[in-house]
Amino acid sequence: MVEENAVIVFARKGCCLSHVVKCLLRGLGVNPTVYEVEEKDLNGVVLELEEKFPAVFIGGQWFGGLDRIMAAHITGELTPLLKQAGALWL
Repeated sequence: MVEENAVIVFARKGCCLSHVVKCLLRGLGVNPTVYEVEEKDLNGVVLELEEKFPAVFIGGQWFGGLDRIMAAHITGELTPLLKQAGALWL
């Protein structure tokens, strides 16, 4: 699933940090694939993602969580990465 999408966000359902990541990406013009994890499914997914929510993958590669996305956005690194991954066309 990760390799098939330019940007994918694994988010905990109802999590404010996940909401911020989704809003930032959509505000930049990205339409990320979002996989929302429900509380009942957390154990299996958390083990695979090492307890990091939201988990963002760009271009099939692990990128990071909210802190990494925000830092990349502030430094201007995020937009070129999104373009390279095919998530932005402008």
